[in-house]
Amino acid sequence: MPTSQDMTTALDPGLLDALQHQVAVFARRAEQTRLGGTGQLRNSMDRAAYLLLNRLDQEGPMGVKALAAGMGIDSSTVTRQVAPLVDTGLVKRTSHPEDGRAVVLQLSQRGLSRLEEVRSSRRQLMAEVTDGWTKAERESFCTLLTRFNTALSARQSAHTGHAGAETASASAASPGDASAAESASTSAADGPSESAPTS
Repeated sequence: MPTSQDMTTALDPGLLDALQHQVAVFARRAEQTRLGGTGQLRNSMDRAAYLLLNRLDQEGPMGVKALAAGMGIDSSTVTRQVAPLVDTGLVKRTSHPEDGRAVVLQLSQRGLSRLEEVRSSRRQLMAEVTDGWTKAERESFCTLLTRFNTALSARQSAHTGHAGAETASASAASPGDASAAESASTSAADGPSESAPTS
């Protein structure tokens, strides 16, 4: 059975170098642009907050454990990341509709408005960045990026035991959404400088 080393050797090393370099540059650029969308400070939102609010919007109210499982992270991490969202009124804690003793997290109306504001800004950014692309090119890029994120997520879950399901929401997002870009910037490590890779 071929090893991962054998598979790497069988592929074009130069192409793999170029790919990892571009992923590293993408991760850096995604991190640099994530705060402002189209550059407006009022539209800023950090990655953790965006992904949490987006998940609650897509899936509805849920407990910390369910939210953590769906995003493939620890419950303690979700608790820490949700706290400031509750403090600022973007997320509210409510009783479970079927079990009054259980507490669930729910996107507030203010949170939904804020999320839509950020989404709109990021859609504009995606439109500007891909200006001149055809619809087919945008769809192809989104499909391949989602496939790449899913593979990264599966690899991470194999090593950590977490479900790593965040890319599932990215695959359901429209090509104009930034969810896939957010996931990739979370997963990809910093790489070399942004000059062209040497052969």
